[in-house]
Amino acid sequence: MQKTLKGLLILLLIGLVGLFAVGCSQKEKGTPTGGTNGAEDENAKPKYTVAFEATFAPFEFRDEKTGEFTGFDIELIKAIGEVEGFDVELKEMGFQGIVAAVKTGNIDIGCSGITIKEDRLKEVDFSIPYYQAGLGIVVRANETRINGVEDLKGKRIAVQIGTTGADFARTIEGATVIDFDQVTDALMEVKNGGADALVNDYPVNLYYVNKSPKDYKMVGGILESEYYGIAVRKGNTELLEKINSGLMKLKENGEYARLYKKWIGVEPPEFLPGEPEA
Repeated sequence: MQKTLKGLLILLLIGLVGLFAVGCSQKEKGTPTGGTNGAEDENAKPKYTVAFEATFAPFEFRDEKTGEFTGFDIELIKAIGEVEGFDVELKEMGFQGIVAAVKTGNIDIGCSGITIKEDRLKEVDFSIPYYQAGLGIVVRANETRINGVEDLKGKRIAVQIGTTGADFARTIEGATVIDFDQVTDALMEVKNGGADALVNDYPVNLYYVNKSPKDYKMVGGILESEYYGIAVRKGNTELLEKINSGLMKLKENGEYARLYKKWIGVEPPEFLPGEPEA
């Protein structure tokens, strides 16, 4: 009897260990970072975490009146979620860490005015382009020495760390490049005289110059053309297809153009979202 009871107990323990292993295995299968598990949530929308850096107006910033995050990127990714049937959970973080967070899977989506460029394509996958940008120069409103990129030689240039503006500034002969985590801090350095100019994304520059025309002005026009894309973990074709499909649906139903005009102030180029014709 004791042997029989002992045998039953052993079988029961083996069964419990097996059930635990199955449960763990099911839990580890690919749910989104912000997703949910459980039978009660079988019909719930998937939820994806979206990283952004909140001083990059008009693409993403905190509304001073409401305290809520808003901007072109914020409303765009939410609109994509609506037409593709998923929810988003916004995660504010430093711009320099966004691509790395997407690469490791700590974040599902990076949507923060991220330029599609070769080194980043080695780390993450990008959606079709949704914005055509470029770099520009901001100086103090009373500045007379700097009128274009040639005048930046030997000057002190403020940049936001990890951006294409920072990369470009480091190619300028004799320039001293000063890195800042946020573009607003870089602008303040220019205003206070600690830097001679800011090199940053043209539409962001335009937003802040229009907001404070007594403090800043833009010079030199657009320096380089570049495109923004939405980043996902490399190989995550399912999520990438959802984002691309959502962008095209928003283009077709007019929502993309509405958001573009609301935040950028002009009609979008006809090829966006998508590649320009050769």
